[in-house]
Amino acid sequence: MSTISMHRTEILRFRHDGLRNNKKFQRVTASWTMAMDSKKPSSYTRKKEELSVIPQLESSSAPSDLRFDRLQPSDQELVREKSIEFGQFVAREALLDEEYWTAAWLRAESHWENRTNERYVDNFKRKFADQEFNALKRRCRGQHGQKCMCIVTVKKEARNVKRTVLKSVVGTLDLSIRYLLHGETFPGERVKAPLFFCNINRTDPNKYGYIANLCVAKSARRQGIASNMLHFAVESAKSESVEQVYVHVHRSNKSAQELYQKMGFEIVEVASSQLLEDQTYLLCFKT
Repeated sequence: MSTISMHRTEILRFRHDGLRNNKKFQRVTASWTMAMDSKKPSSYTRKKEELSVIPQLESSSAPSDLRFDRLQPSDQELVREKSIEFGQFVAREALLDEEYWTAAWLRAESHWENRTNERYVDNFKRKFADQEFNALKRRCRGQHGQKCMCIVTVKKEARNVKRTVLKSVVGTLDLSIRYLLHGETFPGERVKAPLFFCNINRTDPNKYGYIANLCVAKSARRQGIASNMLHFAVESAKSESVEQVYVHVHRSNKSAQELYQKMGFEIVEVASSQLLEDQTYLLCFKT
């Protein structure tokens, strides 16, 4: 039996008391000590994965209005138009800033998943999550001229169990509604056209959906989360009168290719030669 002590972390939580520019600062500290039986590594690994989703942030790097101890609201408290329930989970559009932040953190965890031994990896993840959170909020506010939604999967309510938002969100992806440029037959096609023709053709036949940033927490994989989020994204695209939904996948990511093809996506062969240098495939789902 050995003991692992986790470093003490401090988070500044900001509370607004109704007065303009008058904020009270409450320091929250936490530390954990876990006993580990060397004969039972699987239990420790599972516990480590559950804790890894909680961002250990310096107060200066976190947006001031986020509450990392915020409890996940009940279904009755949330106003949402669409959702998909499956097993112990619900897939829906993100509604809270803390959900956007956790989605950004999951993407940071996924990005550095196979590089945990790199120096300063935790600092890189924190910076990545901070930048992705701000970029995600801008995209979902339509600041880039595109309609974008962040889809999350959260754990269902359980009787007598209260979870924070950080521990409730276990999966995420982005769906954006875009338009082809003049001359394009698929997203990113290299077309020979005068520069002044390279503008967006905002007509329904040129509108398409684009999926990106699909990731699932390690502790929640193989429970149908990715496939149900994809189904929710495709149905959401249909409601926007979109006839085609695209996604790029790296050629070495065989498991992702199998997932998308199982969902009905097909490789766009005409795009393969142009994407060879990037080592990616373009897949399309026809609604």
